[in-house]
Amino acid sequence: MALAPSFLVSCNHKTLGLYYIWFSFLFGLFGMLCSAIMRIELYTSGTRILCSENIGIYNLIITLHGVVMIFFSVQPSLFGGFGNYFVPIMCGAPEVAFPRINSISLLILPPAYLCVVLSIFTELSTAAGWTIYPPLSVVTAMASPFAFDMLVAGLIVSGLSSFMSSINFLTTILHMKVRGLLSGILPFSSWAILFTAIMLIGTLPILTGALIMLVSDAHYNSAFFDPVLNGDPVLYQHLFWFFGHPEVYILIIPGFAIISQIISESGAKPIFGSSSMVLAMGCISILGAVVWGHHMMVVGMEADTRAYFTAVTILISLPTGTKVFNWMCTYMGSRLPAESPSLLFAMGFVIAFTLGGTTGVILGNAAVDVALHDTYYVVAHFHFVLSLGAIISMIAGVLHFQWSFLGLSVVDGTSARLYFYVFMVSVFLLFVPMHMLGFSVMPRRIPDYPDAMNTWNYVCSFGSALSIVGTVVFHTDLIYVYRLANCIILYQ
Repeated sequence: MALAPSFLVSCNHKTLGLYYIWFSFLFGLFGMLCSAIMRIELYTSGTRILCSENIGIYNLIITLHGVVMIFFSVQPSLFGGFGNYFVPIMCGAPEVAFPRINSISLLILPPAYLCVVLSIFTELSTAAGWTIYPPLSVVTAMASPFAFDMLVAGLIVSGLSSFMSSINFLTTILHMKVRGLLSGILPFSSWAILFTAIMLIGTLPILTGALIMLVSDAHYNSAFFDPVLNGDPVLYQHLFWFFGHPEVYILIIPGFAIISQIISESGAKPIFGSSSMVLAMGCISILGAVVWGHHMMVVGMEADTRAYFTAVTILISLPTGTKVFNWMCTYMGSRLPAESPSLLFAMGFVIAFTLGGTTGVILGNAAVDVALHDTYYVVAHFHFVLSLGAIISMIAGVLHFQWSFLGLSVVDGTSARLYFYVFMVSVFLLFVPMHMLGFSVMPRRIPDYPDAMNTWNYVCSFGSALSIVGTVVFHTDLIYVYRLANCIILYQ
């Protein structure tokens, strides 16, 4: 199917899904550029490429990298893109429940992205990290109100886009499905989008309220988070992470569905224990909403509260481990095509997600978390889950479903397989040494470090450069062949 002439006038769910994916890849290139700048800054100790005098520039790049990759690259692609394209098809519905609202959800996403990017163009940009913790964020907002307001506006508008999409998907799955479909044969993709939509509807208003409270503190003399006026900055952390931890599963659960479908279709057999897979997604959705406090082990919580968050955090490893077990059991005994690039990426996802989940269990222990809090061990952990897991599932989905998207296979299998090996080697070079840096207690968001950590940072920066070169070359080839395919389709 060729892209419509303009996404401004289209309400077709397939066209909008493809545009979501295109926008997410374009926005993701900016996020990757930010990560490259960070690694250039960190390739050796003492080098001040970005910030000879002002460390805020480095933290600005960190802020933009996190916000763009999470809210404008991964989430629009896996939830908005693949969800829009496949949910109505797999539910037997002719269209989503509210097509025009679906179109508006896409149309407001690029302006939201522009708001975030425009926050750069001030003398003192918002350098508070992607979590925007007060009181640092409030102080930054007072120094640079334009940058702060644009960043918050972009986040709120992108949240509104996701909220409207969630309402759309929830209504479509529950009320427009084929009769009897929910009684056990609803496809994994629909279940994943259903759970994701429920989590977004439950948590996005919390984030929006917290951001509005931040703006109120910065501009209207309220004191929600100002300790000088008897406010509580820890309250913001509770509000943010009540959204922020489910957001991890909001990003990765649609990826679970893509990987499950790839393994199932490649092996021409159903996923082993399919009912337990759906139950595991439901358990992850519920447990993910009640463990936000494990991000806050150092704020002074009492021992009983730490014990609760430790226990529930480790408990999440059971449903996630179930999914890995089911994938591997499906893989065993199947004659899977070894030359399939999408299957290679699916297996890479299983490996990366398993490693990221294992380090998550380690960090779930309160005593270990206090020791490793805000070090590069935490950075390595969540990048193994998101930078590897979510991004790999995006790439695998595009490769696997290119026939559905365009009506023909256009990506050369040799180049895709070569990119897989380059990508996996480069990201392991990039993120595995970060565990060692974390054990050496190298702090996040600091652009300098002792000379003893030079070697690991050299390796990380080399891996970053290799991944960027491979990604740019492959995406250039991808864009070329997709444009060629569109020309062929239009000519026919």
